Amino acid sequence: MTIEQYLATINQRYKQGNATEHTFRGDLQQLLETLVPEIRATNEPKRQACGAPDYILSRNGIDVGYIEAKDIGDKDLEGKKRTGNKEQFDRYKASLPNLVFTDYIEFHFYHYQDFVCKISIAEIQNNTLVPLPENFKRFENLIKDFCVHIGLTIKSPKKLAEMMAGKARLLADVLKNALESDEETQANTTLKEQMNAFKEILIHDITPKAFADVYAQTIAYGMFAARLHDPTMSNFSRQEAAELIPKSNPFLRKLFGYIAGPDIDDRIKWIVESLSEVFLACDVSQLLRNYGKSTKMEDPIIHFYETFLSEYDPKLRKSRGVWYTPQPVVDFIVRAVDDILKTEFDLPAGLADTSKTTIKLNSQVPDKRSPSGYKMYDQEVHKVQILDPATGTGTFLAETVKHIYKRFEGQQGIWSNYVEQHLIPRLNGFELLMASYAMAHLKLDLLLTETGFKPTTNQRLRVFLTNSLEESHPDTGTLFSNWLSTEANEANHIKRDTPVMCVIGNPPYSGESANKGDWIMSLMEDYKKEPGGKEKLKEQTSKWINDDYVKFLRYGQHFIEKNGSGVLAFINPHGFLDNPTFRGMRWHLLKTYDKIYTLDLHGNSKKKETCPDGSPDINVFDIMQGVAITIFVKTGKKKLNELGEVYHYDLFGKREFKYEFLNNNNLSSIGFKIIEKKEPMFYMVQRDLDKEEDYLKGFSLNDLFIVNGNGITTAHDTFVIKDSKKELLQWFNDFKNSERNEDLLHNKFQVKKKKGWNILEGYDNIKNVEDLNIYAKKLSYRPFDDKYIFYEDKLVWRTVKKVMSNYNGNNFGLLCPKAFKDASFSHIFITDKISEAIFLSSQTGSNAMNLPLYIYHENKKQQSIETYPKRTPNLNPEILTQIEEKLGLEFVPERENRESTFAPIEILDYIYAVLHSSEYREKYKEFLKIDFPRVPYPTDPVAFWHLVALGGQLRQIHLLESPVVEQCITTYPETGDNIITRKQTKNSPGYEPYDNDTATGRVWINDTQYFDNVPHVAWEFYIGGYQPAQKWLKDRVGRELNFDDILHYQKIIVALSETERLMGEVDGVWQE
Repeated sequence: MTIEQYLATINQRYKQGNATEHTFRGDLQQLLETLVPEIRATNEPKRQACGAPDYILSRNGIDVGYIEAKDIGDKDLEGKKRTGNKEQFDRYKASLPNLVFTDYIEFHFYHYQDFVCKISIAEIQNNTLVPLPENFKRFENLIKDFCVHIGLTIKSPKKLAEMMAGKARLLADVLKNALESDEETQANTTLKEQMNAFKEILIHDITPKAFADVYAQTIAYGMFAARLHDPTMSNFSRQEAAELIPKSNPFLRKLFGYIAGPDIDDRIKWIVESLSEVFLACDVSQLLRNYGKSTKMEDPIIHFYETFLSEYDPKLRKSRGVWYTPQPVVDFIVRAVDDILKTEFDLPAGLADTSKTTIKLNSQVPDKRSPSGYKMYDQEVHKVQILDPATGTGTFLAETVKHIYKRFEGQQGIWSNYVEQHLIPRLNGFELLMASYAMAHLKLDLLLTETGFKPTTNQRLRVFLTNSLEESHPDTGTLFSNWLSTEANEANHIKRDTPVMCVIGNPPYSGESANKGDWIMSLMEDYKKEPGGKEKLKEQTSKWINDDYVKFLRYGQHFIEKNGSGVLAFINPHGFLDNPTFRGMRWHLLKTYDKIYTLDLHGNSKKKETCPDGSPDINVFDIMQGVAITIFVKTGKKKLNELGEVYHYDLFGKREFKYEFLNNNNLSSIGFKIIEKKEPMFYMVQRDLDKEEDYLKGFSLNDLFIVNGNGITTAHDTFVIKDSKKELLQWFNDFKNSERNEDLLHNKFQVKKKKGWNILEGYDNIKNVEDLNIYAKKLSYRPFDDKYIFYEDKLVWRTVKKVMSNYNGNNFGLLCPKAFKDASFSHIFITDKISEAIFLSSQTGSNAMNLPLYIYHENKKQQSIETYPKRTPNLNPEILTQIEEKLGLEFVPERENRESTFAPIEILDYIYAVLHSSEYREKYKEFLKIDFPRVPYPTDPVAFWHLVALGGQLRQIHLLESPVVEQCITTYPETGDNIITRKQTKNSPGYEPYDNDTATGRVWINDTQYFDNVPHVAWEFYIGGYQPAQKWLKDRVGRELNFDDILHYQKIIVALSETERLMGEVDGVWQE
């Protein structure tokens, strides 16, 4: 077929008016094979449905180019429109080196993502294709040149990572589309069976996308491992890869046996073969040499893996918890375990120990005389069994090998025998993710080879693909599940029979985790009891104890307890050391272990930790949670009811300083301090016990305010909260008058779907309500920023009506957290209305609890909105009695004029003043972080009434009810559009101090308008985790300020300035 014939044919089809891009595919295929006879142009619809380009051009079975075709006249052949071809074209350009995009008459050529040129062989005129013969010859040459593409030699690790990631992304897209396809084919069935097996045996809630990611990465890294073992650089294929996978990794060999065989899914075959060509173009071993040294990552495999992940999907690294454990941390932990084995267990060789112990194993032969019901037999196994239960990419196991290898300097002649007989049989690892598992095997295999190890058998490495926190699963029949079951069953031998003595590693951290199997959750019950182990924790929710790192601590403890002695050494979040909810866990750990070493590395940016001198404290990881190295030692010598000793050390500073400290120290050289074991909290950190004793004499706000609770959680603020009542009612009148269609309502009102919440339930509740005013409530949203909320049970996620109903009448309430995670305590405010959960801070652990002063008791007979039901003080009578006795005053439920009495409002004002004392905040800062504030009982009537007066002033100022806030101290001198455009960045600061007076300055809202004479102290002032003078403006960027807004902001500045002044007066009374 000539170009003329091709155009004539497609023109005829085009003019019929019903043609699609599929109509012309056979014609272009015929043209291509005519112009370049040695090329085969494959066009397979099944592949295309799953994400492959329309045409794959190959020569002698090797892919040389790819063509993606769109309909004639396509408007986005350049792939720039997000609603057009951009996503697809970007994906192809990132993964396919030689590529053409076409609409059958115009062709765009790309080479390694770079645009080369474009050419048209026809144009559309009056619904007819008009040939452009002057371009025919050039087009023919371009196509021929396109088809002689030869892959470039890859000379940099980053380039290899980019190309691997591109292919893997493409592979994941194809797999995801296939898994989500409803088409019932053998290939789809096989793939879905594999995912279901993975779901059943490893990750129960894995999605098609997540499985496709794991599968694609595993294939990419399996081929990487194979090429690394390839002695011949001149050839490489998927078939050869299957042969090159080390026999020490049986699961990956089986998977690649499938990949290499004739039964491979045809939809992924072309990508796997394209991936083979990438590896054919490079010497992986040479590329990895010295890679990572410049970034102080001594492990080139991990450094390469991180580069790959950042190219593949940067978000995936975070969600997978793939964080490189710094070498100084790993080295310190391995050395510490080695030292403990020598000093505490009398094992001079430490981790290199070869001694054995005898265990009893189940023979599976029935024996009624045996407690197990089966005949038992003795077997000798190594005593120092090492387990990393969250192996990841094998960093800790590899460091263990390196450490042991140092003992064999000059003894290389016996090294191979030692590894085979005494090292591999006791080096154990469990990993949940296939890609990390493949990496761990690769790393250990390469490391052992580098040390000169020469295996004489096909002994496998004891790193298993399994869910550590679960028991083994039965064989489910399919081939893939058989492979997984084999891994799980072999891992089960470690879990059930192996006397693990050393548990090491860096377990995952994931908040309240999804690992909730019966077995691990039953173990976790030990941590969810009060110290003593008899009563359940008093907390209504103890969800943070369900963090994965806590489960792994309990899991490691299970192995050490089962063995009777041993060492558990992790790096993990440091929250369990002093979080009140973890007191039962701490007691249980003290009961189990003889010695507990806690080297707190801090670096908690969530809590905005700093060094004691105020300088920055940097985490050893790129994460927000502070971490600690924790080492637990059980010798078996401690008496049963005796509690172990805790040795604690705080390490603050820059990251490099911490690394240097770890490199230059060991357990014996660190000045650990013994922590006093003190009920009921059993804190494992250093505390000022005198201050704590003094602090605990006060009353807790949680105890004083009988009814209290978290603020309202909407789950979708922009949907149910508006600035004005008018806007809110217009919004929801529109909502209730819309069609009853779930998808339509979510899209129209821009509200995300949420598990456990159905928008139609709220819709049905208000559909027939004539006046929606009954749902419009004023809300304390942020400090000095009230809004309106549509307060309906099914539209708001948590209405907390037990607490909030008490604001149907006149009331005040304190807003404060029961713990906080910001830098310092300033987490107290006042309200006279319902409030939002993150009123004081966006930090999850700093939610604003609402503590109403009065409780309103509903009277069913009352119908009038104007008449309020009876109210009673929401205050604990026992605490009030103690205050009466200390002050010599009588408590009354409502304020009276008698001098010898005090009322609820005066208790509230007293508390409000105390919690605004900077002296109080500094003195008790450590205790304020972890529970509701405790307030000293007033003992001096004079000081009490002075503080009541100051607290009352603060209350009125914060509610903007005091006449003081009407007296502006700022000006707004310039006219303009009043639109806030300043975003308060480094390059566009909102606040500019005066040159001659840094105590005051201007707050710019745009380039021409500003608030003048703003005190710097007001601009920087914190209430909770917010700076109100800044946040109020940030939340209104892009909006026009009206008259009331401008006056309101000036009132905020007065309020903040006055708060600073009154806090000084409170301190004066406090010091007296």
